[in-house]
Amino acid sequence: MRLISWLVKLLVLIFLLAGIQSLWTNLRSGNLMPDWLSGEDKTETMHTVVLQEISAMGKLELVKYNFKDVVEEEIVKMWLPNAKAVLIVQGEAIGCVDLTKIVIADISSDDETLVVHMPDPELCVFKIDHSKSKVYNTEYAFNEEGKLVQEAYKQAEKQIQKSALDMGILDQTKENARKILTPVLEKASGKKVLLKFPMNTKIDKLR
Repeated sequence: MRLISWLVKLLVLIFLLAGIQSLWTNLRSGNLMPDWLSGEDKTETMHTVVLQEISAMGKLELVKYNFKDVVEEEIVKMWLPNAKAVLIVQGEAIGCVDLTKIVIADISSDDETLVVHMPDPELCVFKIDHSKSKVYNTEYAFNEEGKLVQEAYKQAEKQIQKSALDMGILDQTKENARKILTPVLEKASGKKVLLKFPMNTKIDKLR
């Protein structure tokens, strides 16, 4: 009986000390009432992350263009007023070179020079930054607002791709590849390095 009584007192002392510690912690942090006394609900979040695929990345990003566009999308109607949406869109386009496409046959050298035949530069990324884009205004959209906004973003993404290509992002990618890779390869090989790109760079078709 004495042992049971001693264990009960010990448990009461432990709970009392835990309560005092919790109260002191909350007072120091500015909370007058601990969570377990306040009666407030707490939110807990659980994640289940599954790795689906591992891909080898060999694309060297060499130039990025940032764009800002004001997009006006309109649905023309026969009798009712036309539904309109105006969006302020920001996005980016990135030019890169896929180094995994280089094979041994693309590299030749002599006593003084190392020649590397490079693959075509690519427009590897062109996308909308939705966190920096917003719907500025809509008129007569009603239940068609979602359709208008979705189509406006789609057209804005295509315009980013077209504008980047028209502004010469692929040529800039070539130039930056030479500026970045040439000194690195020259230092590694101890030879003069010449990077050669195909004469006619393939331009990605608009999606």
